[in-house]
Amino acid sequence: MSNTEVHPPEVLCTSSPGPAARVEILTPRSVPLGGPRAMTVRRTLPQRARSLIGAWCFADHYGPDDVAETGGMDVAPHPHIGLQTVSWLFTGEIEHRDSLGSHAMVRPGEINLMTGGHGIAHTEVSTPSTTVLHGVQLWVALPAEHRDAPRDFRHHVPEPVALPGGAGEARVFLGSLLGSVSPVPTFTPLLGAELILAPGATVSLPVDESYEHGLLLDTGALTFPGGHRLAPAELGYLAPGHATVDIANPSADESARVILLGGPPFGEEIVMWWNFVGRSHDEIAEARAAWEARSERFGVVEGYPGDRLPAPTLPNIRLQPRRNPVPQTPPAPDDTTQVRLAAEAHRYEILVEGTVAGFTEFRDHGTRRVFFHTVVEDAYAGRGLASVLVREALNHVRSSGMHLVPVCPYVAKYLTKHDGFRDITDEATPEIRSWLKAELGS
Repeated sequence: MSNTEVHPPEVLCTSSPGPAARVEILTPRSVPLGGPRAMTVRRTLPQRARSLIGAWCFADHYGPDDVAETGGMDVAPHPHIGLQTVSWLFTGEIEHRDSLGSHAMVRPGEINLMTGGHGIAHTEVSTPSTTVLHGVQLWVALPAEHRDAPRDFRHHVPEPVALPGGAGEARVFLGSLLGSVSPVPTFTPLLGAELILAPGATVSLPVDESYEHGLLLDTGALTFPGGHRLAPAELGYLAPGHATVDIANPSADESARVILLGGPPFGEEIVMWWNFVGRSHDEIAEARAAWEARSERFGVVEGYPGDRLPAPTLPNIRLQPRRNPVPQTPPAPDDTTQVRLAAEAHRYEILVEGTVAGFTEFRDHGTRRVFFHTVVEDAYAGRGLASVLVREALNHVRSSGMHLVPVCPYVAKYLTKHDGFRDITDEATPEIRSWLKAELGS
């Protein structure tokens, strides 16, 4: 699938921007892919807080869409560099053509993987028999030594494998899991699988401990390490160090379907813009110019009854190479320090040797936790406790699947120095402030 945003952002992506949370929940943003009847996708990668999971750098989740209303998928010839595209459907059928000469169908339970290293072009069109379209489109960043790899296309139909204890089944489309090994080649170690978890089932999946993992929930409900619960379209992240992925379906009557992604942390910076993955602004600009000039770099897609997609205009501001800022990590709680949620008091408390040394207060507005006051007692000043308190409170907000609103000046200041919570931070609008004032009776 092309990224057909009219004004696509140019994104510099790295692996973890510093000491990472062991578990995160990433919420998607809606991205329309064209005109008023075009598809809208739910994008979970890339985000400010997390750009990659292994070499997985892009995750779009779409449907189920009624083709009669959306018009289905009709993506004209468009280019790619520096990546592999992974197409996986739950419902429907898509016709694929590319400049390598490949002509194939994408069907449920079948992977189409296309390599667009130095340059490739392709089309994707839902077939006339498709009434409902539902699936995921994923990209894999190629490492620097292979980013100019030749064009390639692979199709594979993985056999279902039973989950332990009769918990459901898995289809492993990349990498290996539960003894099932995909023959599809990749340029970095990867894991990609569709899991169907039966109602009420719990399963522990042995995985490579050096990998980071993502769980993209399609349908149903899912809990994973730490008791965290995913809602449909959310992506749960697990940092390296997990020898197993432990998941459960809390529903008694509905199966859960989830895409499991994994790979070792990708140790390179990449620049993503439109349908290109490169290493610099100049590399992206060069690829764009080549596409607009109809360069042989991308070849020609035969059999599509229309013109190709023009490249959007590059942003006016040149992207300078940089890394995500490393958070200034406050001291970790030791054996004498504890942060706890005092739910009835609407606050998080930090305790030193069992005594409350400070707290940060909040009120909940729907799925938003509004922080409005933070204090540390004078007797405990100068020990970095406020940073520990706020960090642990915000980590708990993330793990609860909520967003935060920083009305409290200290929390707002903390967020200016710690970028890791941007994806769950909402603006303290005048409406929120008025609501909070009424809620507090002040």
